[in-house]
Amino acid sequence: MPDTADRLLDAALAHVAFDGWSETTFRAAVTDAEVDPTVARALFPRGAVDLAAAYHRRGDAEMVTRLAAADLSEMRFRDRVAFAVRTRIEAADDREAVRRGTALFALPLYAGDGAKLIWGTSDAIWTALGDTSRDVNWYTKRMTLSAVYSSVVLYWLGDDSTGHDATWSFLDRRIEDVMRFEKFKAGVRQNRLLSTMLAGPMKVMERVRAPERRDDLPGGSAPRT
Repeated sequence: MPDTADRLLDAALAHVAFDGWSETTFRAAVTDAEVDPTVARALFPRGAVDLAAAYHRRGDAEMVTRLAAADLSEMRFRDRVAFAVRTRIEAADDREAVRRGTALFALPLYAGDGAKLIWGTSDAIWTALGDTSRDVNWYTKRMTLSAVYSSVVLYWLGDDSTGHDATWSFLDRRIEDVMRFEKFKAGVRQNRLLSTMLAGPMKVMERVRAPERRDDLPGGSAPRT
C-alpha cells in the first residue's frame, strides 16, 4: 500500500499537465489523496517544488531497480552507460511531468535544486554500474554524465520520432564524447611532456577524494551507514 508521500505524489501527477508543479497542484493533491494539510506540508515543506523533486528521485530509484535486473555483462562499457541513461529516461513515464519539472528547475530560484537532482542521477548511474573511483575521477565522471543526461533529456522532450529513435541516436553521440574525454585524460597521464607541464596541478588533484557521504556534494542521496 502506498505511503502518504507516494499517495500525494501520485495524486499530484494527475494535475501537473494542467497546472504544472504549482501550489494549485499541491493543494489539489492534498484534497484528492485525502491527506491532512499539516501532514502534507510536513512531508513537502515547499509544496509542489518538493513534490517535483520527489518525482525525479522516484525515477532514479526505478532506474536502479531496472539496472539491477538487467544483464549487462556482454555490453561494452560505453554501451552500459548509454543503456543506463536510456533506462533512466524511460523510467520517467510521464513526459509532461518531466517537461514541467525542467521548466521549474530552470528558474533561478530553483536552479540549485535542479543541479542537485541531476548530480544525484549521475551518481546513481555510476554507482549502479560499479564505479569504484575515489579520486578526482569520481567528480569528473559525474560532471560529464550530468551534462550528457541534461542534454539528452532536453532532446527527448522535443523528439517526436518513432520510439524516440532520434533521442537514442543523440544519446550515442553524446556518450561517444564522454569516452573521448576519458581517453584524453588517460592520454595526458601517459604523455611525458604534458605530464611534466601539468605536474603541479596534477599533484593537487591527486589529493582530491570522493566524499565520505553522498550528501557531501550537490545531489547527494542518503548518507552512507
